[in-house]
Amino acid sequence: MEFSKQIKKYRLDSKLSQDELAEKVYVTRQTISNWENGKNYPDVKSLLLLSTLFHISLDTLVKGDLEEMREQIKAEDIKKWNRDSLIFSLLLVATAVLAVPLSLYGDVVGIVIWLVIFGCAIYYAGRVEKQKKTHDIQTYKEIMAFTEGKKLDEIEKYRESGKRPYQKLLLAVCAGLLTLAVSAVMIFLLR
Repeated sequence: MEFSKQIKKYRLDSKLSQDELAEKVYVTRQTISNWENGKNYPDVKSLLLLSTLFHISLDTLVKGDLEEMREQIKAEDIKKWNRDSLIFSLLLVATAVLAVPLSLYGDVVGIVIWLVIFGCAIYYAGRVEKQKKTHDIQTYKEIMAFTEGKKLDEIEKYRESGKRPYQKLLLAVCAGLLTLAVSAVMIFLLR
């Protein structure tokens, strides 16, 4: 949160007008207005008076509400995760479903189109994997907790980390079988 917004937020929380705040910190109303609009910043003496008046530390006044900033970053991470996961899922389905029709009916152009879709799917798979490593989420339960903005406690995290190797193997086998089944159905339908 910007410093100018901090001053306004705490002034409004304290139910003070700009005039009343100016009187309490020994400046003019115009000075308060300039602080709140980001035109200039208070000197050290005024900062001390403001932190005392608002009953907050200088860190909180100057840096802003760190918890609010963390939550905002977390929300952005979750939004990015959801977007990239959706794009990857759609590209993965398109890669599996369109492989046979594009190769049979599109000849070389169809194969090139499929390769572009496949390349995009690989790119988004890399993005999703990078986010999984950044946030240390691998298992289904960890991913679901992350998308809901929650964290697993230490015991649950330990249990889930034991499941990771098995879930990766199972996921790879299921993805291969699904791709094989979709390809077989597509070949059967198109002949």
